[in-house]
Amino acid sequence: MTPTPKRALGDRGELAARQLLEAKGMRWIASNWHCEAGELDLVMLDGEELVVVEVKTRTGERSGRAEESISRAKGNKLLAAAEWFVATHPEHSDRIWRVDLMALTLRADGSIIRVSHVENAIVSG
Repeated sequence: MTPTPKRALGDRGELAARQLLEAKGMRWIASNWHCEAGELDLVMLDGEELVVVEVKTRTGERSGRAEESISRAKGNKLLAAAEWFVATHPEHSDRIWRVDLMALTLRADGSIIRVSHVENAIVSG
């Protein structure tokens, strides 16, 4: 099945985000991990710290910047899904973990115009 244009854009953004994070020395664990609480775009290791990465990709800023698009409800879903990931992957149960945001703006050809990486972007409370 052919992905929708929105899904194809998201896939390009997630691949670019993964490559940028790996270039910073992070190690890839999982992509598009699903559970009852939701989906995690990327799960990476930053040294010994587990990092859940929410990737937001846009082709412009007409609707606002990508990093402005995470609501409180979405943040709560991400935290719940991250807790689920840790609970179902005992090899990571003792790790400190965080949720980062990677916001990318891409040209139509997929090249990157702008990247914003916000560490620990979503916290509880």
